[in-house]
Amino acid sequence: MSMNLSSSGHDDEPMVEMNMTPLIDVMLVLLIMFIITIPIQTHAVKMNMPVATTAPPPQPPQTVRIDVDFDGTIVWNGSIVADRSELEAKLAAVATMTEQPELHLRPNKLVTYKVVAMILASAQRLGVTKIGIVGNEQLL
Repeated sequence: MSMNLSSSGHDDEPMVEMNMTPLIDVMLVLLIMFIITIPIQTHAVKMNMPVATTAPPPQPPQTVRIDVDFDGTIVWNGSIVADRSELEAKLAAVATMTEQPELHLRPNKLVTYKVVAMILASAQRLGVTKIGIVGNEQLL
């Protein structure tokens, strides 16, 4: 800081010099705040990631394909089912398995709903849980 030693004697003139002390104080406070908050922002989250194992890949699920022809003929994996009791015996065998295979029901678009509903009702009654209707694009 300097002293004004001019001989002008005008005390009314505005001071042109800027007072730097408050500016320096504010800058020091901001600098201290940044120094304190930087370690909080850069913390890391520790995660326990699973370790890769050499287990064999899972086997694809077994599927049973049930085709229903236009005249109501039921085909179980390529072999014709003679009557409803044979179909229910096969469905009961599937229901008792610990790992039930998926049943893919493929009805023909000309078959009556009664035949398809009979197959679905028998499967549900006997406890088959994995049933899907496949090929329904032809029904649209």
